[in-house]
Amino acid sequence: MRAEAGWAVRDAVPADERAIHGLICELEGRTFAYAPFCERLRAQMADGRHVCLVAEVGGAVAGVINLRIEPQLHHERPTAEILELVLDPGARCRGLGARLLAAARARAVAAGCEELEVHSNVVRTRAHRFYEREGMVKTHEHFTCAL
Repeated sequence: MRAEAGWAVRDAVPADERAIHGLICELEGRTFAYAPFCERLRAQMADGRHVCLVAEVGGAVAGVINLRIEPQLHHERPTAEILELVLDPGARCRGLGARLLAAARARAVAAGCEELEVHSNVVRTRAHRFYEREGMVKTHEHFTCAL
């Protein structure tokens, strides 16, 4: 599906903090304390290893993708990792996720990255189908433990 008229993908700015906070809370199904969240977001915005892009529809933030780009010992060139990708529920299925992903991919290519990767919770089957439709392939298992 094509993105609707009046949309744009752009770099996130501090004025987007409230919208990004709401989107990340939606993604995780929990409410993060706002002030510490904004501190983390600002730190990432100031850090050259992170790229935070927003999809804007009609002047309002409708989605966000957050990347970390860094060298890894097991790759010859940097790797771009999608840390978060989420759209407002009312903005889904309109092509905006694909536009955000394409913009992130372009940033990764411009940064000389070898690959773009994402870890996605096993319960997010719709997200898995989205990534596969966009040409991503499941090549790894991801393990975690709470600390």
